Amino acid sequence: MTDFELVFRAQRVITPHGEAALNIGVTAGRIVAVTPGELTGRTVVELAADEVLLPGLVDTHVHVNEPGRTEWEGFASATRAAAAGGVTTIIDMPLNSIPATVDVAALNVKKKAALGQCHVDVGFWAGAIPGNVPELKALQDEGVFGFKCFTSPSGVAEFPELSWTGIEAAMVEIASFDGLLIAHAEDPRSLSEPAGGGVAQFLDSRPPEAELQAIAQVVGAARRTGCRAHIVHLSAAEGIVRLAEAQADGVRITAETCPHYLTLTAVEGASTAYKCCPPLRDPGNQDRLWAGLAAGRLACVVSDHSPCTAELKRGDFATAWGGIASLQLGLPVVWTAARDRGFALLDVVRWMAAGPADLVGLTRKGRIEVGADADFCVFAPEEAQTVDPAALHHKNAVTPYAGAKLTGAVRSSWLAGSLIDLTEPRGRFLTRGV
Repeated sequence: MTDFELVFRAQRVITPHGEAALNIGVTAGRIVAVTPGELTGRTVVELAADEVLLPGLVDTHVHVNEPGRTEWEGFASATRAAAAGGVTTIIDMPLNSIPATVDVAALNVKKKAALGQCHVDVGFWAGAIPGNVPELKALQDEGVFGFKCFTSPSGVAEFPELSWTGIEAAMVEIASFDGLLIAHAEDPRSLSEPAGGGVAQFLDSRPPEAELQAIAQVVGAARRTGCRAHIVHLSAAEGIVRLAEAQADGVRITAETCPHYLTLTAVEGASTAYKCCPPLRDPGNQDRLWAGLAAGRLACVVSDHSPCTAELKRGDFATAWGGIASLQLGLPVVWTAARDRGFALLDVVRWMAAGPADLVGLTRKGRIEVGADADFCVFAPEEAQTVDPAALHHKNAVTPYAGAKLTGAVRSSWLAGSLIDLTEPRGRFLTRGV
């Protein structure tokens, strides 16, 4: 009988084929055996009766903000939060760091800042902004996972939005090398300054129609150029219908949503901790987002972890920074709500591990199968917890989930066959296609 470097024994393991009692053999950081039969190993990890072995989650929408705004967040703190939440792979957004990742020089600055700080594996998005079309192919060749653009102001001066003409020009270039454009889709023509500082005025200033009009524009450009496109943080559920129609016509377009859109609503948003763009919406809209997940019309659920300092979250809905930090909490937040709606852990893994990995082409991530990276999350799905902001690892302990009673807790996370130690960064840089 072959001895493996590491063997997991669990009564419940989530694989692409379902849930089963299995033994997992690991050698050289990869999964080399998945079987109900006996395995022996130099190290054996036997899961407790209340624990489930999940693949490490993949979060393709994380704003780390380092360098430049490292007081908001940094690679050390963000990746500790990820590991504590069962997330073993993140893809970092090209903003709100300074410089923004819009050329190879800026990408190298970011990698230098991240080097030696990462507790999980990290890949990078690049940006598409006015004037940088000539930089896109070089960034693609450096292994970025795609190109983020805004259709409306991003909130930071160094990452301006693209006009519709500019988006189409970027998509022509990206299509030429079969890349991926991801879009923050809100049409500026439907946005306005809030008429006051309350949540109702903020919601009025960013109506669902802003998302729907921008989605229509991105769909049209994708149709004309053949470029693969993806809508980030979909909030307005009607957008799912528009995207499904486009997909049926052969347009290569997908979308994601986020834990906060699935679990929080605008009615609860009295605190600016709830402010995000696009905004939280009503319970009926939320029900339709869940229905979109159930129907397989949304590609994945990712955090859009967008932290800032506590000071920037003070004030009112007209002035506070719009972003929600949830990297560490995404799994129990989504599982608590999904369980109540009759979904299984297999569904959550599909949305938060396999789906994001498939979006960016990480074929060895987000699944427990032979040949995959030995990245795991040991999860206790029945354990109750109450969110204590002081126990969160991201840099500024601001969260709309403070005091929330959740079901499910991450007991440990494993990267390439080793238990993640939050005092010892061992994460690697990832590039597209690896």
